[in-house]
Amino acid sequence: MADLKTTATQVAPKTEEAGKMNVNITQEPKRSKIKVFDVINYLVFAIVTLIVIIPLWKVIVDSFNAVGVYKFQLWPNDFTIDGYRTIIHTRKLFRPFLNSVITTVLGTLVGLVMATLGGYVLNQNDMPGRNFFSYFLLVTMIFSGGMIPEYLVMKRLGLVDSMWVLVVKHGMNVYNLVLMKNFFEGIPSSLYEAAKLDGCSPMQVFYKIVLPLSKAALASIGLMFAVTVWNDYSTVQIYITNPEQVNFQYQLRVMIMDGDTPTTAYKVSQNTLYYASIVCAILPFMVAYPFLQKYFVTGVNVGAVKE
Repeated sequence: MADLKTTATQVAPKTEEAGKMNVNITQEPKRSKIKVFDVINYLVFAIVTLIVIIPLWKVIVDSFNAVGVYKFQLWPNDFTIDGYRTIIHTRKLFRPFLNSVITTVLGTLVGLVMATLGGYVLNQNDMPGRNFFSYFLLVTMIFSGGMIPEYLVMKRLGLVDSMWVLVVKHGMNVYNLVLMKNFFEGIPSSLYEAAKLDGCSPMQVFYKIVLPLSKAALASIGLMFAVTVWNDYSTVQIYITNPEQVNFQYQLRVMIMDGDTPTTAYKVSQNTLYYASIVCAILPFMVAYPFLQKYFVTGVNVGAVKE
């Protein structure tokens, strides 16, 4: 009887394994079905990508082509970098580019400081006059004093014919301030209470707790400030007449629309110089977007969803 029990115990696992193998053999492998929606989605995405890339590629290729052509080419016929050399060595082009870099960096820093500090202060429930200041700022998003009062204020501040008008004008953006305020409201109140129990002052809570948690919001809003200041030429057109104080976008518009091409020491065609200037105008953000993409995607919905 003992031998029969031992043989039964040895045979049972083998029969179970054989049964599992048979079940696995009988089961058909799952096949992934190709959905019509996925095919259409990829097709539309490919078409949109080509629509965006083809004009951009033409501008880049023509900026390196010594011979100005109007048809689309994959590669330059006569490769040259004289268009970019002209921008660097011509003061009438390099000075506006430098002005754009300076005003964009300073305008972004000033805008971030104003938006973060203003949003943090308005988020304090115990601040006297909190609702009044909030409504006062929201009214400025709907109603404006007008162009003439704004011009008179800028003139009294001594900002006419100065590139610093771009920094001051875009340094305060109520829309971005409201976004930062909504983002700060999404931070758990327990973190504020724990920091206060540890003896942190309101400003210590701001730069030790709030700022480290706001990287996505700061990156996305900082990108909005940078794009606004970099691409602004209408403000330069209204407030600045000194050619030494204009930015690169305004100079590029004057070159293309008015045909005011500066004389240079390089033998480069007019179209090559135009396209090289366009590449220089869009290059900073072409480089910055891939590195800020993860923060920008996260910060797009700043303040939109609250728990």
